[in-house]
Amino acid sequence: MARHNLSTVISFEFRRTITKRRFWAITLIIPILVFGLGGLIIASNVSTANTADQQKNSRFEFLYTDDSGLIDATIAKEYGGTRITSEAEGVEEVQIGGTPAYFAYPADPAKQTVRVYGEDSGVFQNSKYSAVAESLLSASVEQKLDSPTDVAVLRGDVKTSTTTFADGKRAPGFEAILPALVFLAAFFIVIVFLGNQMLNSTLEEKENRVTEMILTTINPTNLLLGKVISLFAIGLIQLAVFALPMLIGYLFFRDQLQLPNFDLSGLVFDPQKMIVGALILIGGFALFTGTLVAVGAVMPTAKDAAPVFSVVIFAVVIPLYASGFAISSPNSPIVQLLAYFPYTAPITALILNAFGSLPLWQAIIIIVELFVLSVVVLRIAVRLFRYGSIEYSSKVRIRDVLGRRTERAEPTRSAGGA
Repeated sequence: MARHNLSTVISFEFRRTITKRRFWAITLIIPILVFGLGGLIIASNVSTANTADQQKNSRFEFLYTDDSGLIDATIAKEYGGTRITSEAEGVEEVQIGGTPAYFAYPADPAKQTVRVYGEDSGVFQNSKYSAVAESLLSASVEQKLDSPTDVAVLRGDVKTSTTTFADGKRAPGFEAILPALVFLAAFFIVIVFLGNQMLNSTLEEKENRVTEMILTTINPTNLLLGKVISLFAIGLIQLAVFALPMLIGYLFFRDQLQLPNFDLSGLVFDPQKMIVGALILIGGFALFTGTLVAVGAVMPTAKDAAPVFSVVIFAVVIPLYASGFAISSPNSPIVQLLAYFPYTAPITALILNAFGSLPLWQAIIIIVELFVLSVVVLRIAVRLFRYGSIEYSSKVRIRDVLGRRTERAEPTRSAGGA
């Protein structure tokens, strides 16, 4: 019967949540925004690239002086340039409208500024003068180089490949970090976007005044455990929805979005990192869910419980701000404090685990801590829900609820002694 009630709660909570329009509106808004933002980025990158090419390839008449001796006269003529000997003359010609632009190349362009003068064509169009001046200088220098290799080096078209070794074997590098970081992203997304649902999972029945009827047929433990399991299943759906646009963007629009080209076939799935990451994710999720469910059992309304959600987000974000310490100084006191404090441990431990700075013994301690506290918090949540489910107008005092068992036990012992 208990198993039947548990499965009934899980299926009911799951179906009730995923059939709500509000759930899908909140869930789909992120992918829609990602697609929209991706489209804007693509359009912006394309527009910027096209504008830069157009400005660099603009052709107009201009005057120039060359104290460096680097400018090739033939290339300058192709660009529309005419060499003069006086800088004052060039500036004056631009001022009176005799020429659209004038470039003054100094003796050492590497250390001195190339001075560019031109007719005002608007804030955005004025940059074409500098673009053409730089393009002319680069083309002239490249013309003096006989080797295509020298040209490639000058343009920065040189690719490097770094290989590192650890204990005599090739170290995988970022390919081993990325898979473990997936657990970090999953935990952050689930808590941020599903935390409010966790908080309201017990408040909804209280506000609807139906908890008395529910508790006459379902054990509070099964009820809350079913809510936690259903929330985990809902979190998996949200993760899949959030990951879809990122996957599509990487596979089909990587160049337009200027995303780095990772060789996914080279990813290294370290069994220890993956198992530890999964256990920390589950333990952290259970702890936060149990805590928020317990808070929902204490508070009379969602309005009263809302500030608690801000505290939860604060606990999730703080380790992210300290991620620089976690990566560069994993043994520093602040990182170790965040790694062992229950509500900052999941994010901190997942960062340390991804970057290979979480020893197995420490991972075991943190995982045990998360699971043990999850059980304790869930048991407390059950007690709070049992006694607080009918408190519709005031907050439940945790000390009073937990003290009832002691008060009951004392008369029992007295009767036995008599």
